[in-house]
Amino acid sequence: MPRTRSAKPPAKQSTEASASDAASKYTLESREGPPKHVLILPKAATSEARIVTLPHPRNGRPSRYLVCPQSGIHEFTKISAPKSAPSSWLIETKVGSCEGVTDSREPGTRAETISNSHMFVATNIDPLFLVLPSLVDAKIEKGSDEKKRLFLTSDDHFDKLPEESSHLSEILRWGATRALIESRMEVICDTVDAGDEKLFRLSEKKLLATIIEKAKRMGEAGLPPTIEEKFVRKTLEAPVLLSRNVTMPGQHQSKNEDAPDSGVSTHLTDLGNSQSTAVTDSNASFASHPSTAATSFVDEAEGDEIASAALQASPEVIALQRLRVAFDFICSRYVPSAAAELLRAQLSRLEESSVDFTPLNKYTAQLAELRAEALAASSVADYSRKRPRDEEQDEAQQEKKRKLEEEKKRKANASRGVRDLKKVNTSGMMKLSHFFKAK
Repeated sequence: MPRTRSAKPPAKQSTEASASDAASKYTLESREGPPKHVLILPKAATSEARIVTLPHPRNGRPSRYLVCPQSGIHEFTKISAPKSAPSSWLIETKVGSCEGVTDSREPGTRAETISNSHMFVATNIDPLFLVLPSLVDAKIEKGSDEKKRLFLTSDDHFDKLPEESSHLSEILRWGATRALIESRMEVICDTVDAGDEKLFRLSEKKLLATIIEKAKRMGEAGLPPTIEEKFVRKTLEAPVLLSRNVTMPGQHQSKNEDAPDSGVSTHLTDLGNSQSTAVTDSNASFASHPSTAATSFVDEAEGDEIASAALQASPEVIALQRLRVAFDFICSRYVPSAAAELLRAQLSRLEESSVDFTPLNKYTAQLAELRAEALAASSVADYSRKRPRDEEQDEAQQEKKRKLEEEKKRKANASRGVRDLKKVNTSGMMKLSHFFKAK
């Protein structure tokens, strides 16, 4: 039978195929200048939108913002990848266009890599925060300590903002952007018409009401999981009472007068402060009955009731805590520090705030008392659980200590010659008894 052989392609065709496979799909050009970033812009942004520098409302430092005459003002939120997982961006775009991305096989496409894996997302920011520092500082001194804010025009307030590396004067030339900023200023200011101009003066009550409304909207959809877990749930979670000395039905405890009688021993786990303590408490709830010396033995079902009788936050208290966390976040992020402290003080006063935090304050007061009792009882419980020493162990330790003291005294009373002889190297020397052996 004749042998069959597979047909081999010509040498020229195989060379061209290997060369095409080895060639890269894209040719990456060398990059010069500062590194590029990936920005996620809103769809409503038009071609007139610009990235500008404005002073940050919290600290006054220059920060980047996206300003569009139609969609408003946006801040950039940085989203970073974990440092343990290095990554980069591969961007494919059409030559001469930044909007559409076409098929990679077309000759007009190119690709580039961005070693910086960060992503900046443009999110809406209320323009009133950008001018809030100037509204807060618009004061005039009268007498010694009295301070009162004046009615000023919008231009006077804008001039009080830091001008270093700021494009505020440029964006104020856009009629829509200027009207947007002034309309938001009216929400937190008292206004007076003076001819063709309108004067503004900050109203602390209006500012407090506006931030409370923002905090309510922020908490309606739920806070981010990490903030909800750390600042809401764990902050309000009380120690859990777990029964330890529980007798089963039909069992009796033998009376022992020598044994200490300290009540039903319970274990408290303070999830809010991540502490684990042990206390002694009765079978009643924490809020109504303190611990007593009388021991009460219950069955297993009653023991479960003791474990579930810990202080629990009601839905109203949880909602108030969520509102307070959202309020503190807004103040710490967008409000100057001096004004933030003033707003927090006003929030705690019922006559100035529209929200009653009395249930939350009562709950936190009870929670603080419970945790203080847990810590105080923990030291007592730990001391009582220590194993008493045996008398024989104490005597052995005292005997050992006495021998060490005698050894120290004997060494201290030895003469200098004896101490020097102890330092002599006697290795290789024959003992003195060797010379007195019988021959």
